[in-house]
Amino acid sequence: MSTLHFGTAAELWHHLLREAESRSHVPLDEQQESYLLFVLLRHQNDADLLARIQALEWLRAQENVGQLRADALRDVGDRCLLVAGLFPQLAQRRRVSVDYFVTLGRSAYRDVAAACRNAYAELFAQLAAHYEALVQVLRGLREGSLLMTQPALIPAVPATRPRGLH
Repeated sequence: MSTLHFGTAAELWHHLLREAESRSHVPLDEQQESYLLFVLLRHQNDADLLARIQALEWLRAQENVGQLRADALRDVGDRCLLVAGLFPQLAQRRRVSVDYFVTLGRSAYRDVAAACRNAYAELFAQLAAHYEALVQVLRGLREGSLLMTQPALIPAVPATRPRGLH
């Protein structure tokens, strides 16, 4: 189990990610690790994370164009990543497999890569290609840190109960 550390949210998440990489035996490159850190920071206070229906969010994203579409798809990919890695019990409660969230999230990242150009497209193509590795690291974070056993320490665990089907 992780020991308690003090610092900024970014420093704490970075420390937890490094431990999770080691625990899961899945080394991430700097770009993947940085992006995963960004996702954790961005969604740490998302009280609706588990209540969102990702398939509907994906469909709504398809209605947008340009950067709005890419951003909405990125959000779907990010949330599916967090659910698959940190909250696999949600899939069970919704009577779908964790692979459902992995497939949907990877697809969203691929769509972001297809909708964008240059480095942003390359980043999301790489993230889509290594989606399972990112999930494995998040599972390592879930299994070995104080995060899931002491949710009051870091405000990343939404308190709301999931609604809807998927």
